[in-house]
Amino acid sequence: MVNKVINPASLPKPSGYAHGVLAGKTVYLGGQTALDADMRIVGGGVVEQFKQAFGNVLATLAEAGGRPEDLVSVTIYLTDVDDYMAHGREIGKLWREMAGSEYPAMAGIGVSRLWQKEAVIEIQGVAVIQDRG
Repeated sequence: MVNKVINPASLPKPSGYAHGVLAGKTVYLGGQTALDADMRIVGGGVVEQFKQAFGNVLATLAEAGGRPEDLVSVTIYLTDVDDYMAHGREIGKLWREMAGSEYPAMAGIGVSRLWQKEAVIEIQGVAVIQDRG
């Protein structure tokens, strides 16, 4: 089996990493911060950054042929866990709008900082693309 690198044209061109890798029916979704197409972290706080970062994850998944319901695991790295929790309802609403009402296995992990200093959230995941025959 040959792994296929997934780098959507809608996301910033990666250097030294891949946005995703398709191995069989499994998609390994690399960590996404709230980088926009101009390589800038979106402003506005954790809710806006969640929307951009999760959108980047879903764009990579779609490029691999998957859908949000194919997500089996999501890990969210946070520089301020309390801030994320304080905005949990808003973030949950965004999740449902972007991915539906089903949730995969998830973890939230507090970290001291992320690759881009302005980033407050990074999201990575694993998906298994289902047969839709």
